[in-house]
Amino acid sequence: MKEATEGVIKFTLDHEVGEAPPAELTAPLRAWFHILRRLDLLGRDPARYLGYAYGNLSRRQGNGFLITCTQTSGQDRLAPEQFTRVTGWNLEANRVHSLGPCRPSSEALTHAVVYETVPAAHFVFHVHSPEIWSRTEALALPGTDPAAEYGTPQMALATVAVLKNMGCPTQGLLSMGRHEDGIVAWGKTAGEAGGLLVSALAQALELGAP
Repeated sequence: MKEATEGVIKFTLDHEVGEAPPAELTAPLRAWFHILRRLDLLGRDPARYLGYAYGNLSRRQGNGFLITCTQTSGQDRLAPEQFTRVTGWNLEANRVHSLGPCRPSSEALTHAVVYETVPAAHFVFHVHSPEIWSRTEALALPGTDPAAEYGTPQMALATVAVLKNMGCPTQGLLSMGRHEDGIVAWGKTAGEAGGLLVSALAQALELGAP
């Protein structure tokens, strides 16, 4: 199902323009962005999701996290200036605070609750994969409540529920029930989160057509 507001920020954003995060902090994200972009797990396609860019990557920093800026996933590579800091959030108020050269991804709240719920998680990757998503059951992936829409407090709460039901593992994958093709991976390192996605994609392709 393709929602008319795909890719649009749905939370109230308090954004302060500032400097980009240090390049060394975003280097692992930029490396994995290029890998996942080549696998079409991130990108932009006029024929998909109403033409909006899809996917976003983040890493924990202090009490917040660094995240790709909104609608940047259609590029082949990202520059350090295409990342921003999420410095705070309030799920009940549906509000996000950020600081940097551009606005954070529309899925910032989902990233935030993964970091809140899984203390060992230091990287969160949100991608779109029709192959993995359509084989959620065959791959035994946990999934969020199909009633929860992307970019909303309901999706964030649904993510928390899944994580707690899983026992808050230090690394893992989940399928976003209402968010077409949406998959979330997390881990202690960028390699753990990215490796889980590559492995799941390989398994999905081995299964063939759903």
